[in-house]
Amino acid sequence: MSSTLIEHLEFALTVDAADRVIRDAAILLEDGRIAAIGTTEEVSREGVDTVVDGRRRGIVPGFVDSHVHLSESLSRAVFPDNLGTRAWVFNWAKPFYAHVDSGDERISVLLGTTEMLRCGTTCFLDMGAQNDPGLTVRAAAEVGIRGITGRHAADNPPHELPRGWTEEMVEHHFFPSAEVALEVLEQCVRDWNGYADGRIRCWVNIEGKEPCSPELHVGARALAERLGVGTTYHLASSIEEAHLSEQRYGQWPITRIAELGGLGPNLVIAHAVATADNEIPLLAEHGTKVAFCPSTSLKLAKGATAIGKYPEMREADVTVGLGTDGVSAAGNLSLMRQLYLAAGLFKDARLDPEEIGAREALRMATVEGARALGWDDEIGSLEAGKRADFVLFDLDSFEWTPYDDPLQALVWSASPASVAETWVDGVPLYRDGRVETVDEVALYAEARERAAAIVRRAGLDRVTTPVTTTLYE
Repeated sequence: MSSTLIEHLEFALTVDAADRVIRDAAILLEDGRIAAIGTTEEVSREGVDTVVDGRRRGIVPGFVDSHVHLSESLSRAVFPDNLGTRAWVFNWAKPFYAHVDSGDERISVLLGTTEMLRCGTTCFLDMGAQNDPGLTVRAAAEVGIRGITGRHAADNPPHELPRGWTEEMVEHHFFPSAEVALEVLEQCVRDWNGYADGRIRCWVNIEGKEPCSPELHVGARALAERLGVGTTYHLASSIEEAHLSEQRYGQWPITRIAELGGLGPNLVIAHAVATADNEIPLLAEHGTKVAFCPSTSLKLAKGATAIGKYPEMREADVTVGLGTDGVSAAGNLSLMRQLYLAAGLFKDARLDPEEIGAREALRMATVEGARALGWDDEIGSLEAGKRADFVLFDLDSFEWTPYDDPLQALVWSASPASVAETWVDGVPLYRDGRVETVDEVALYAEARERAAAIVRRAGLDRVTTPVTTTLYE
């Protein structure tokens, strides 16, 4: 059993139940877990294999990304920024995905997880692979990060294929029925859940919304429950989606799924921007979780500050985590940017300085994200017995000079520029300015080549590709 003690840390933001802030902190690691955390005086050096001087460092739990598309990581700055959600998905994202082959997807996952580690993210919930989920599983395991993935799936294709969609993509992505889709998704869970000594999990993930039948929405959660895992999908992701649902079914999306029996504690709804007041008790009653993606809401005009009910959800004890969504939808995979936005958007929108704030935002980015993923028993806070997933910040950075309250400095002043080290399972994966498990120079060169080739194959351009859509209407 190997042990490492990092002592004399300037602070530790534990994000435990009491939100303890420990000064002159020390953390003892044994075989990938936190054996002890307290002041340097409290945590004994006796019998420790390696002692590390943590002066001019601060420690926080690793960030947990509650919603991300790792297969999107080659599309940075490809799509224009004048798109609403539906045009973004149907006119741009689907054609892009249609031309992402298995080699592209592997590089995309390596690129995305590398960015995450540089930004202090130690765990993610990925919507699912466009190709074989084994690609995502193996690539993420190779990098060393913790996460959950699945196989992106749907069962309700449009009657006519829009520009850029391919028959091959539709055949692979859309199943002939919910029953067939669920059979394949079950096998994915059996093949990949618990990979890399349990560091990588596999869920019953589906796309959600119009491309999925009611049977698939309800069946995915039921299957996940039977298999002892979770499910995630997009729902109530825009006001346009809510209005379409109301026109067709007389109900907003969350109410419709609730009445079909589809809500439950193992479901994470991505976005949930278009949530009515009377739907919040439904989420709370069923223990359904929500992933809020602030950057995407801003870029795609989803309306988080205009119609979003995230503060009300939290007041009703609905677990709300933070997600980056993807490098095209949000522009980056930095949970620190989402942390900053979550802490400030509703103060401004509601003209209320008491809304959310730094403490609540940090919990959303760590322990509440972990709770959404069903992993808060092992990650999300700095507590004895939990896995040693954490971030060390360089306090000699300009972002921390000077500072008084480390929580305020972390949320309002800091960025990934001052991330010194990112550890997962007691292993430093990012330090000394590089990700230890990846040849970043070679990875970036290949990513640039593959991204340009995908855009060419997909025929995406800002002149002729439509920026509006009536698909599924």
